[in-house]
Amino acid sequence: MAKAAKLKDRENVEAHLLLLTRQFLLEQGSNRALQAVTADASLERDLGIDSLGKAELFRRIENMLDVTFSNDVISQTDTLRVIAKASLTAPSSKKFQHDFQLPVMQNLAVDLSHIKTLQEALIEYALHDPNRPHIYLRDEHGKEEVLTYGELLSQASTIAANLTAAGIKEDDPVALMLPTCCDFFTSFFGILFAGAIPVPVYPPFRPDRIEEYAIREAKIFNNAEIRALITFSQAEMLGKILKTYVPSLKLVTKVSNLSINKQRKMSECQRTEESAALIQYTSGSTGDPKGVFLLQKNIMANIYAIKKALNPKPSDAVVSWLPLYHDMGLMSWLGSLYFGIPFTIMSPMTFLNHPEEWLWAIHYHRATISASPNFGYELCAKKIDTDKLTGLDLSCWRIAFNGAEFVSAATLSRFYEKFKSYGLKKSTMKPVYGLAENTVGLTIPDLTDEPHIDIIIKKDFESAMIAKVADKHEESVLFVSAGKALPDHEIRIVNDDNIILGERHVGNIQFRGPSAMQGYYRNKEATDAIYHAGWWSTGDLGYKVDNELYVTGRKKDMIIKAGRNLYPEAIEESVGQVPGIRKGCIIAFGIADAETGTEKIIVAAETALLKEIEHFQQAIIEHVAAGVGLPPDEVIILPPHAIPKTSSGKLQRSACKQAYLAGKLTKKKKTFVWQAVALAWDVLKKRMLHLAKKGIYFLYTTYVFMLVIIMFFPLRLIVCFLPPKKIAALIRSSLRVLLKLSLCPIKTINDNKKSIKKPVIYAANHASYTDAVLLLAELPSDILIVVKKEMLKWPLVGSIIKKLGYLIVDRWDFNKNMEDVEKIKNALAKHQSILIFPEGTFTYASGLRPFKTGAFQLSVDSGVPICPIAIKGSRQLLRDGKILLSPTKLTLRIGECIQPQGDDWLAVIQLRNKVRTWIAKYCGEPCIDLISAEPQKNYRAKRKTHKL
Repeated sequence: MAKAAKLKDRENVEAHLLLLTRQFLLEQGSNRALQAVTADASLERDLGIDSLGKAELFRRIENMLDVTFSNDVISQTDTLRVIAKASLTAPSSKKFQHDFQLPVMQNLAVDLSHIKTLQEALIEYALHDPNRPHIYLRDEHGKEEVLTYGELLSQASTIAANLTAAGIKEDDPVALMLPTCCDFFTSFFGILFAGAIPVPVYPPFRPDRIEEYAIREAKIFNNAEIRALITFSQAEMLGKILKTYVPSLKLVTKVSNLSINKQRKMSECQRTEESAALIQYTSGSTGDPKGVFLLQKNIMANIYAIKKALNPKPSDAVVSWLPLYHDMGLMSWLGSLYFGIPFTIMSPMTFLNHPEEWLWAIHYHRATISASPNFGYELCAKKIDTDKLTGLDLSCWRIAFNGAEFVSAATLSRFYEKFKSYGLKKSTMKPVYGLAENTVGLTIPDLTDEPHIDIIIKKDFESAMIAKVADKHEESVLFVSAGKALPDHEIRIVNDDNIILGERHVGNIQFRGPSAMQGYYRNKEATDAIYHAGWWSTGDLGYKVDNELYVTGRKKDMIIKAGRNLYPEAIEESVGQVPGIRKGCIIAFGIADAETGTEKIIVAAETALLKEIEHFQQAIIEHVAAGVGLPPDEVIILPPHAIPKTSSGKLQRSACKQAYLAGKLTKKKKTFVWQAVALAWDVLKKRMLHLAKKGIYFLYTTYVFMLVIIMFFPLRLIVCFLPPKKIAALIRSSLRVLLKLSLCPIKTINDNKKSIKKPVIYAANHASYTDAVLLLAELPSDILIVVKKEMLKWPLVGSIIKKLGYLIVDRWDFNKNMEDVEKIKNALAKHQSILIFPEGTFTYASGLRPFKTGAFQLSVDSGVPICPIAIKGSRQLLRDGKILLSPTKLTLRIGECIQPQGDDWLAVIQLRNKVRTWIAKYCGEPCIDLISAEPQKNYRAKRKTHKL
């Protein structure tokens, strides 16, 4: 029986909790918070206990009362009175079966040498052994739900079929707002099988930040032009609110709604290594979300490289508590899937509340591979009581990745010293470096090595950015090696002029390789800012020794003061020693000081004891001066939760600095009620505005439709009696009249100083059904358009296409496609100009999509030049999936003809890139995947035949 029940009533439990909480605050040095301790005091707002502190307090309460609280109770309960009530019905503490372990998996002989996509890997495993366990989903009570390869494939296929039936099309971005659950895995692959792009976003956990969350997610959704959101019941209302802020969002649904109609079959979707696989949003320290856009080949390249470095075996097993919306957590799963090894996962809340659960999961599954950011190892080293480790065996653990944040040498030492008696080997500790921009992993140490710690002279490091080895008598700083670059990847250290620096010189870390992203999704400016002639800038500073990387910090966070280069972590560590200041809720940053020509040091710190501001300011000044040798110029004391953080809990220094400069840092946050009211009012205003716009667009569309009927039904009768040339001329003049009457003026810009000589291949971007209308109205009437076979079935249009002799292609029949290519070549030989859309299709989402090579191969084969055309505004006029027209300005820019140079495959690629670059410059939309930072390939190979 639990001790809470023995205390018989809530009042007795409350008394014990009040005493325990006072003792806890005394240990934390929060003496001034003692006067605020009551049964109804808010743990966070009144007592200043942060999330990690709250988890520690609950652990002590559980030990005292011999109970186990659920994750929901721990995350949602904020007063001792409610905790006391919950303890009376909470179950007794868990008793582990330490002697029971899962058997090691047998090797599954699956040949993946031909695999190019994640979907293919899943299909291979599901076909060979559908009942093989793939995922063990471990709940807070230690119970596990098993998901096999066969179940994952079956459920994902059903979701894919229902997404397609709901109107989701190829390359549509679909957001995943789900906690750690089986639905996440099935939905992720369901999106992939539907040909769409998964976009994981973190689910809402805190009602008191609902407005902030809605605004942040709306930024992500609008940037990605999300078409559908898959979520869970508790967040469904938030999803519907987001529809008001996100015009592209057409579907908000739960997984249960996508799991019905199991008889509905998944449609065939041709996906290759060049297909989109993931948009991984990362806000970093700026607070401005950027979507890392990855193709299948990028993810597979990272998995291949990690495989070479790790040499995974059938006996391996992975355990993770990392969130699945984070690149490290997501790729831990996808790597396990490809390697065919079991993957055990628990909720991040389970780990934070009971970190020993992570270690017991490793013990229970005989796991060999697991990962955590540095703070996870620190939490285990400091917070787990030894009486909860009796019988624990970690001798199976061969790789403990430590990454995703700055790696502390002290943490590595503390973790090893605490757990070495439980079988942990020092060589197991593997500090690594990676980033979402390179899929996830970039470096890894040698598997047989213990962590390499570099002890360098602090003075030379801060003044000259040189990492000289220190002796015992010199003031020093410690940095941990992250190992060498993964196979097929490269790292270099450069100065601000991109000149390579020598060993032990601190500079900018840059990388390149096949895992590198294609760019930030629909954010060319951010992409260009970090891309330098094939190399990507990480934004981090570091140095190399024997080709091993040592990361020293973020470049934009470094503070330059009095000739010294100060890292904010050192300042924040000093401030964290002040009693009463919330640990992990401190930010230091620099701002330019015009008078001194250097920077001012600004420190922002949170506390619940806002009546003692002057005391805290003075204490912080003294601690920083003693810790780094310089006092801060300004200290700002803030209430709890005022400092901005990322979804994964990282400090957002740049966002904090921007808020300070804008005068918003000290602005009081609204309560949950006021946030809800403000959000509801904003939603109402936007919906009213949306209805008004929709009414206007409906009237406009009706007007244009009437014009079409009046003009084109008579035209349809006339064309039956005219020859093709006169029909083309009549259609051209009629479309010009229609566009003028439709109040959609076209601005045509022709860069050709002379008239274009026939034949020529016109290549235009494709954004809307209206593109053909614009081009027919402005281009010469005697051109032949290359159209897809499906258009022959369109009313009115199909018969006109046949009458005009347009070139019809079958995109799905390879043999027929080859015949179509010959028809086009014959037309060019007869000096007929043709029009091709190299993208092949269009979608709702903005962005210039990849160009198929068919048009450019035709140009190289025939010697006929390409004339690029950039259409701007047509997607706004009529997006895919919309029926209402939106009047807008239209621009048609005709570029100078580009002659092919050469007759090999390299000439085809160069011509394609020239045309696409020119169109991207003038079409008003970003390139989705123009960049590929990988070693130069030899393109002078045997020519291939590509579809149009």
